[in-house]
Amino acid sequence: MKLITAYIQPERLSQVKQSLYQKEVHRMSVTNALGCGQQKGYEEHYRGADVEVNLLKKMRLEVAVNDEFVEPVIEAIIEGARTGNIGDGKIFVTELSDCVRIRTGERGKDAIGG
Repeated sequence: MKLITAYIQPERLSQVKQSLYQKEVHRMSVTNALGCGQQKGYEEHYRGADVEVNLLKKMRLEVAVNDEFVEPVIEAIIEGARTGNIGDGKIFVTELSDCVRIRTGERGKDAIGG
């Protein structure tokens, strides 16, 4: 079991979701996030003062999957999120030691589902 965490551009969320749906992945968590990488932010002029904005809006997408779904999920995220520009995002894959479905008490692969 793996947890796939991706940081993507907010405007690419719809495309990423559609790519995941095409790969039969319908379970995910999405949250707003702030962050920066190679983009390093930008400067803007606000109320007469220069302001450096170095934390940019991102979307954090989390998908817990069984091992056979890892590559299809990564491919779908890349397909939906890639623009070819700096700031497209990152994908992290971490090992899950366990998963428990609260409603039924199922554990492991059965709790994550198909």
